[in-house]
Amino acid sequence: MFNSQAPATDDLPSSAQLAKSTLIAAFAAAALLVTVVLPSEYGIDPTGAGAALGLTQMGEIKTQLAEEAERDRRLEQNNAASPAMDQTPQKGSSLMERIIREFGVSAAYAQEMRQDETSLTLQPGEGAEIKLAMLKGAKANYSWTANGSKVNFDMHGDGGGDSTSYEKGRGTAGDSGVLEAAFDGNHGWFWRNRTSEPVTVTLKTDGAYSEIKRVM
Repeated sequence: MFNSQAPATDDLPSSAQLAKSTLIAAFAAAALLVTVVLPSEYGIDPTGAGAALGLTQMGEIKTQLAEEAERDRRLEQNNAASPAMDQTPQKGSSLMERIIREFGVSAAYAQEMRQDETSLTLQPGEGAEIKLAMLKGAKANYSWTANGSKVNFDMHGDGGGDSTSYEKGRGTAGDSGVLEAAFDGNHGWFWRNRTSEPVTVTLKTDGAYSEIKRVM
């Protein structure tokens, strides 16, 4: 057997060296947290390095997808807890089918035609969502403005297990066009204020939808 010799005291790191190494490691970990982890995972970019590296957008998308998944989960729970409500759309769909069959009228255009103007104020970092209740094929004209500021947005729809994204934008001052529902459900806009000041978003809509509501 061989006996290993203990290292000499001079070869061991001193307490000061160990403390210095610990501080360096802690500083490096904090730097990675602020410049990489927070922007890429949560869309939080206090230094601006995440935006320069393209990580902030990744984090914003992850956060938005998580919020949408949570909203879908809550919607499914509410539908499961209220089976009587689930029967209402079926009766409505049956009525629309009769209208189409007997009178040749499109279900989308048999829906109520209405016009609305909605305003909401977003604090820095806050998000909000406005949805229109629409039937498949229904159309609504829309225009919205951030009133001199800019916001991130996602125009999308969900309902009946379906979901889709129509358009997305970052740092946008406003948008307008025609929203055509890809399926029966709720269709509209999600906005988030990434500026350091409150932003007021004003939305104008007119077309074939039965309800307009703020869902978050």
